[in-house]
Amino acid sequence: MEQLKSLQQKIEVALADLKISNSPKSLYEPISYFLSIGGKRIRPILVLLAARMFNNKREDVLNQALAVELFHNFTLVHDDIMDAAPLRRGIATVHEKWNDSQAILSGDVLLIVAYQYLMRTHTVYFGDLMNAFNQMAIEVCEGQQMDMDFEQRTDVTIPEYIEMIRLKTSVLLGCALEIGAIVSDASPEDKKHIYDFGVNIGLAFQIQDDILDVYGDAEKFGKQVGGDIISNKKTFLYLTARKDANEAQQAIFEAQMNNSNHAEKVEIIRGLYDELNIRQISASAMQGFYYKAMEHLKAISVIQEKKQLLIGLSDYLMQREI
Repeated sequence: MEQLKSLQQKIEVALADLKISNSPKSLYEPISYFLSIGGKRIRPILVLLAARMFNNKREDVLNQALAVELFHNFTLVHDDIMDAAPLRRGIATVHEKWNDSQAILSGDVLLIVAYQYLMRTHTVYFGDLMNAFNQMAIEVCEGQQMDMDFEQRTDVTIPEYIEMIRLKTSVLLGCALEIGAIVSDASPEDKKHIYDFGVNIGLAFQIQDDILDVYGDAEKFGKQVGGDIISNKKTFLYLTARKDANEAQQAIFEAQMNNSNHAEKVEIIRGLYDELNIRQISASAMQGFYYKAMEHLKAISVIQEKKQLLIGLSDYLMQREI
């Protein structure tokens, strides 16, 4: 973990030293605020770890790692607006501290700066990097739109949900690893395996996030516990519960949809989840995707020792407290 902490610190220092404008203050202050509130910096670390695993020798990949982190933060700023989320990482979201319009514009700048950093690369990699990054960016938007569409639907299936989180969350992890592989001249087969490893870890990570939203510690989780229940989000837990519930339990779900007493609503829905063994079912699904990820990592043609940091990071992500 010391090596991972060192990489995290490297990212933090680089983010603090970003060379972007500060005028008008109302546009750039929200960016500095949001980047300063921390986070695990998992996605840029994945870029660095993949490059290290494939013996990158041509160039420092810090710029590409920063591009991934800036893009991720752009999506968070905009997602918080769409979700009307009051907290991110335990503090006020940008749109809450300022307003929606400023948050939208500041997020837009983060996206543009992300491309500026991605482009700081050797010309031999430029085309592959842009193609991978652009495909990922489109898919993230597709996933977000699916997530919003689900709010208006009552027939969402679990496979549809898995596809949505693959697009919205997982492809960014896969792309981060693929970027590290691209700039390290990895083989096409290894690039595919490292990408699929990231996607499956992302799926496991998101299902764990769904579990944490219901069963997590608010201080450690960094977000409002029960927020998905309050907003009637169709998570893996919710969809599984509605699939398995009997008629009486279905009636309770329906009765709680518009309950304005949020604390009561969270308590009742959590109780239904407990009755239906949803926490354990969800944890099993999470472990299934983790296993698939490890199979892809196993297939990569580098020695096992070079994979240990990725394995350690994956284990760390899967052990967040619930």
